[in-house]
Amino acid sequence: MRDAPTTVDMDDFDRKILSVLRRDGRITFTDLAQQVGLSKTPCQQRVRRLVDKGVITGFAAIVDPAKVELDHVAFAEVKLSDTREAALKQFNAAVRAIPEVEECHMIASSFDYLLKVRTPDIRRYRIVLGEKISSLPHVASTSTFVAMETISETAR
Repeated sequence: MRDAPTTVDMDDFDRKILSVLRRDGRITFTDLAQQVGLSKTPCQQRVRRLVDKGVITGFAAIVDPAKVELDHVAFAEVKLSDTREAALKQFNAAVRAIPEVEECHMIASSFDYLLKVRTPDIRRYRIVLGEKISSLPHVASTSTFVAMETISETAR
């Protein structure tokens, strides 16, 4: 398991910066500073500090899945046959290597993990499930829920 994250002291300016950057990661420092009520240089320093402290872990493009033919979303419940620490580490490492798995969450429920899987269509999902997910270390069973429509979805 990962170590507990170390929290970073943040004030209202830092929180405003994060809020604006989550909506628009390409905003200029001038516009960002204006929106949060700082001058440009202190705003840049705060963003740099947030990056250095690991609060901001990267910047990414948000892609329209339909335009790149990846608009089929399925959620797979995964139950493991072994949930000891070594087995969890093996599963975690292996699931990260499957590009179609967009998200993976350990769940406190009757199953162990919930995976968000994005593919072009149900046929490709079936291949990913059968050849990749079901072959992950310690997988005992899976159950799939197919999203019919995405109502709300946000990037981290």
